[in-house]
Amino acid sequence: MRAAPAGRGTEQGRGRVLVLGAGYLASRVGRRMAALGHGVTLSSRRRPAGVPGGPAGWHPVDVRDRGSVRALVDAVRPDAVVLAHGPSDITWCEANPGPTAAAHGGGARHLAEVLGGRRALLVSTDNVFPGRRASYGESDATEPANAYGRAKLAAEDTLLAAGGVLVLRASLVYGWDPTGLRPNFFTTCAQKLSAGQPVTVPEGRWNSPVLVDDVADWAAALLGGPHTGVVHLGGPRRLSRVEWARHIARCCGADPDLVRPAPQGDTAYACRPRNACLHSERSALLPELAGLEPADVLEASEKLISEGRPW
Repeated sequence: MRAAPAGRGTEQGRGRVLVLGAGYLASRVGRRMAALGHGVTLSSRRRPAGVPGGPAGWHPVDVRDRGSVRALVDAVRPDAVVLAHGPSDITWCEANPGPTAAAHGGGARHLAEVLGGRRALLVSTDNVFPGRRASYGESDATEPANAYGRAKLAAEDTLLAAGGVLVLRASLVYGWDPTGLRPNFFTTCAQKLSAGQPVTVPEGRWNSPVLVDDVADWAAALLGGPHTGVVHLGGPRRLSRVEWARHIARCCGADPDLVRPAPQGDTAYACRPRNACLHSERSALLPELAGLEPADVLEASEKLISEGRPW
């Protein structure tokens, strides 16, 4: 992994950070950067509820349009950029490969044209791997499992070629998102199981889930560091979706038998890799990540539910 030239305003002191995206993960990254004292602008085609417009709030952009991306960068004049935009519904992406490629690959290409040496971080995915192995590290060869993985890998290649860029491949991201357009697996299970409703879960599918706050912490730390290349973020526990869902049921005081295993091919997860797990060969070598140990998914799930978050 190479060390990049010092970023303008992000390594030492405060700077302007542009986040491409305004959804669950993007907003958490923006919130973390703001807590560190940076001026943060989220961007998307539609303004999210509760976020004001302007340089310190939200700015419109269509990443598929070259002129829209250029106008965004000219308006915000960021010191650094984080790409955490959609679409991220992998099943939808598989059915719509053209728009998926335009948003991810095209968006990365349009940003690279106007990056101008700025520091940038792309949040990528475990779907750049086929899932035949139990887990994947940074040195493993990529082989995308689906249209989403292909689009993300194209974005990775484009941005890494631009220089000054770090790619953070995150495993399955979870946390509380009860008001989102497409709540994540943890939230969906907690909502349904606590209401006594069954959930259908693909059997034989494995993840190394990461808490959304850990992704935000790692993204902020890495953006402020000097390194470029690829870093993996996977949770410390590899577990099946069925095991996780039954743990969530017990934490909610629900019957674990409400979790209904089904063949992966019969579920919405048919196009996803059987093993969607990541481990890092590099994170321990990066001083900016010192002390940022990802939460254990079973412990974090229990804590989130015991804190009484509404769903």
